[in-house]
Amino acid sequence: MAKTFRVPREEPLLNIVSYGSSALHENGPRLTPGQVAQIRRTVERVPEVMVKVLPRASNDLKAAGKHLDYISRHGTVPLEMDGGDDLERRKGMAVLDEWDLDIDDLRRQASLAAVSVRKPPKLVHKLMFSMPAGTHPDKVLLAVRNFAREQFWGQHRYVFVLHTDEDHPHVHMVLKAVSEQGVRLNIRKATLRHWRSEFARNLRLLGVPANATERAVRGQGHKAKKDRIYRADLRGDSTYVRAQAEAVASELLQGEIHVDRGKRTLVETRKQVMRGWVQVATALKQGGELMLADQVRSFAAGFSPPRTDREWVARELISNLRAARTSNRDMVR
Repeated sequence: MAKTFRVPREEPLLNIVSYGSSALHENGPRLTPGQVAQIRRTVERVPEVMVKVLPRASNDLKAAGKHLDYISRHGTVPLEMDGGDDLERRKGMAVLDEWDLDIDDLRRQASLAAVSVRKPPKLVHKLMFSMPAGTHPDKVLLAVRNFAREQFWGQHRYVFVLHTDEDHPHVHMVLKAVSEQGVRLNIRKATLRHWRSEFARNLRLLGVPANATERAVRGQGHKAKKDRIYRADLRGDSTYVRAQAEAVASELLQGEIHVDRGKRTLVETRKQVMRGWVQVATALKQGGELMLADQVRSFAAGFSPPRTDREWVARELISNLRAARTSNRDMVR
């Protein structure tokens, strides 16, 4: 029976929410040198790394091959294997042949037929590592190469490729879900948190400023769009974004915005984060880091109010409407 791949069970390096709890040491939280360094990177707004799991079409052998064709631009961009070899002009299915995914697929289908009809487990994980525009692409690639060697080499087979066709350099990776030892990799929130931290560390070792903190800790409650929605929005043909904008516009015309059920959670999380930053500033002051303590206070004071997705859409629509009215008045003059 396959085991579950486990990430070391550790608290986030900068667990602001726990600092805002009532169960603290009477003298406040004790910050390690690593935490102080991350606090400094966070308040100085060092670029944040992104590690994303692409959710769709990962449990079908043919779909996995198509994804490899896509990220290799149908063989025109060389893929790099876990052994360090480049694979040029090879189709996705050819790359997967040596991973024995066809055997895994047959075993999985037989198991599902014998038990029940349910969503089949993933054959591969499709990952994406990226940094903001301006980061040197070769260093992003090298950081991912080093990260993958540390995390997966000799266990999970993988292949990856650098893309530079967008402003932000990013690396696509396809990772075999079951290791050579029969251990299944189940990606949890703690897994992604660990990977982001390690990816950022590898970038810093190469001299690239990089940080990995939770969005809420930075005062950003606005969630990133799902990859397919994001890309459709870039093309201007996202039905999801259009439908959301139309619904919010209708509510604005009626004079009110319906409050999402997640609003209460956002507000409570923000309260915990703010309490945490206060505790951190106190600990820094007690540790003699007076200038950094002041930076922390200014950083937290600059947070925008927590807003739901619908509230962000409404804010953007109102802003665009005001800009259009100003433009029209200028034209009349």
